[in-house]
Amino acid sequence: MEINEIVSQHLGKAGDGTVVKPYVTPDEVDATLLVPVPRHLNRTQYGIDDNNLPFVGFDTWNAYEVSFLLDNGYPVSGVMKIVYDSNSPAIVESKSIKLYLNSYNMVKFGNDIGTAIFDVEEQIMNDLSAALDTDVRVFLHRYGNGNEVAPFRKQFERLENMVELEKITFDAYNEDPSIIQMEKANGSVYKVTTNALRSNCRVTNQPDWGDVYIAIEGADQTPTPASLLQYVVSMRKENHFHEEICECIYKRLYDLYEGQEDVDIFVGCLYTRRGGIDINPVRCSNELMLEEYACTIQDVTELHKKTERQ
Repeated sequence: MEINEIVSQHLGKAGDGTVVKPYVTPDEVDATLLVPVPRHLNRTQYGIDDNNLPFVGFDTWNAYEVSFLLDNGYPVSGVMKIVYDSNSPAIVESKSIKLYLNSYNMVKFGNDIGTAIFDVEEQIMNDLSAALDTDVRVFLHRYGNGNEVAPFRKQFERLENMVELEKITFDAYNEDPSIIQMEKANGSVYKVTTNALRSNCRVTNQPDWGDVYIAIEGADQTPTPASLLQYVVSMRKENHFHEEICECIYKRLYDLYEGQEDVDIFVGCLYTRRGGIDINPVRCSNELMLEEYACTIQDVTELHKKTERQ
């Protein structure tokens, strides 16, 4: 089945003029709303083999509109953090998980808040794990304001501060790895970020806005800041899921260092929320780098600080 056929169950097919009927939120939990999308359907175009992944990583979802009832009718609300590994067979389609979480809105889970939260977390964890055929971790944060921690342990330099923007031509708006030019590395670690990332939903064509963080360690050559910024901007008309964009950027950088085993790469994409959910995929060379850079984002019990855009 083509990917747009899979994800169109709740959204309609991209570009076909489909009018989606208004959805009525059910009054009971409905796990059948969840739509898994096989990862391999997205990866083949970048030469990524599911059986020999060139990265480790995870996908982190922050769902800001999670709520359910106690027996006395009181609505318990919070931010649910959802984390699962990038080696899972599938991702979950974002509209489907929103509808699934909304199916909890009018369901009663007992009188005790602590027990009710535990039961809700357990059910969501089990339903997502079954749908995606992987271990999914979830945690409901009720009072997170003021307690958030930095998303990354490392500091990243803004690409815009490393170049003369007015002297650069930005005229490529479809992904093109040939844009990236290399130069002699200035130090052993290259850490850059930009909020110029913009891509589009592959189904609805709605824009998705994000901040991308890139680190390269142990390389003799690194991308010129100007060309890397041009490359990020070239995503502007691409129609892909957030996870695909992150893996595409990672794979293009990975290909530049083919055969150089001492080079480690980190890519993290922090997207703004749409439909009450933000998605934050991270891909990197090894588990050590994952822990070094992104332990906060993959820790389901911690909420990370938002970027200015988020």
